[in-house]
Amino acid sequence: MKPLFFRLPFALFILGWIIQVAHAQATKVAPMLQNGIWRGEIQLQGQTAPFNFEVAKSADKTLIYLINAEDRLKLDEIEFRDDSLHVGLHIYEAELVAKVNGNQWSGYWVKSSAGKEVYRLPFQAAWGPAYRFSERPTQALLNVSGTYDVSFTNAEGKTTPAVGLFTQKGNRLTGTFLTSTGDYRFLEGEVSGNELRLSAFSGEVTYLFKAQVSETGIVGEFWSGRSGNSKWMAKKNAKAALPEADKLTFLKPGYDKLAFSFPDLTGKMVSLADPKYQGKVVIVQILGSWCPNCLDESEFLIPYYNKHKDKGLAIIGLAYERSAKFDEAKLRLDKMTKRLGVTYDILLAGTIAKDNASNSLPMLNHVMAFPTTIYIDRAGKVRKIYTGFSGPSTGKYYEAFVDEFTSFVGKLLKEKE
Repeated sequence: MKPLFFRLPFALFILGWIIQVAHAQATKVAPMLQNGIWRGEIQLQGQTAPFNFEVAKSADKTLIYLINAEDRLKLDEIEFRDDSLHVGLHIYEAELVAKVNGNQWSGYWVKSSAGKEVYRLPFQAAWGPAYRFSERPTQALLNVSGTYDVSFTNAEGKTTPAVGLFTQKGNRLTGTFLTSTGDYRFLEGEVSGNELRLSAFSGEVTYLFKAQVSETGIVGEFWSGRSGNSKWMAKKNAKAALPEADKLTFLKPGYDKLAFSFPDLTGKMVSLADPKYQGKVVIVQILGSWCPNCLDESEFLIPYYNKHKDKGLAIIGLAYERSAKFDEAKLRLDKMTKRLGVTYDILLAGTIAKDNASNSLPMLNHVMAFPTTIYIDRAGKVRKIYTGFSGPSTGKYYEAFVDEFTSFVGKLLKEKE
C-alpha cells in the first residue's frame, strides 16, 4: 500500500477535476444559447400562443428579453441544472424549463404559487424566426386601427366591458384592452386576410386572441393560461369609455379617513397614525407582487416619489400575496422591491383570497381591483380613490392618467395641513 502522502495528491487532483466539471456544468448555459431573436410557442387549451424573445450577452452574462410590441422585459435568472435550462420569469413565481438541442428548446412554462407548482403548459422555441404568427401573412382585407367598444363573455355568461385600442401597419397589429380593473398590457400580432390574431407573454400570464374582422366589427375568442376563456366582440367607437375610475371604490357613509395597521417587511407594525405620516400627503397603493398592472404603476410611482418625498409626500404599498406565511410572502416582496428599486414603504396586508382586501379595509365599500390607489391629504382625509391602472401600453390613456395624477397630487402637496 502506498503511503498517504502519495495518495493525497491524487485525491486532490480528483477533487479539483470534480469541481471543474461541476463549474463547467453550472456555467455552460451561456455558450449553449444562440444570441439573437427566438420564437416561442406555449400550448394552452388546444391553442398555440406565440411570443418572441431575444438572447443577448452583457458583461459575460446571458440575458433574455421577452418582446411584446414595444415592451422588452429583462430576464437575468438563467441557469442550467438537472440537464435542463431554467429561466426565471422576472419577479413572478414562474419559469421556463426546457431541454436544449442546438437551436431548439422543448419543455414547459411552469406556474407556481406560494412555492408549489400549480400547473405547467408545454413550451417550445426555435432560434431565428422573427415573425409572431405567420411568416408570410396574406394581405389584410381591412385596417382595424382605432378605438373600440368591447365586451368579453365567459362560459358562465358573465359579460365584462372593455375598450380596445388597435394600431395596424400593413399586416402587423399591436394594441391592448382596457377594463375597469386594469389593462392587458402590450399585445402583438397580425391581421391576415380577415383574421385577427394577438398574443402576449409576460412571464406571469399568457394571452391569445383570435377573431374575424368585417366592416361591421370584430368577433372572436380569448384564451388565457390553463383555463381562462371568453368570447369577445368589438365595434369601432372613437368615444368608447369605461366607468369613471375614481367612482368605483369609495368610503362607506360615516367615514372620511382610512385606518390600518400591518407589518412591514421586517415584521414591524406600521399604521397611518404613525408620526412619520402626520402632516404628509399619503398615497396608499393596494398591490401584489404577482400583478403586472401593479408593477407598471409602481414603475411610475417610484421616480415620482423619489422626486417629491422631500416636499411632504409619502407612499405606502399594501401588498396582498399568494402565501399566508410571512416569510414566503416577504421573499416575493423583497424580490419585487429589489428588482424595481422600490424606495417607499411596503406592508404585508394579507393574501389575495376572495374579499380579503375588502375585509381588511372595512371602511371601503369594496376593493375590486389590483391596483387600487387611495389619495390622502395632509389632514388625513381621503380625497380620491382610483381603481385599476392604465399603463404605458394604453398610450393616450396613460398620458391622461399621468397628467391627472401630477396635477392632483401637486395640488395636495401645496395645501396646508
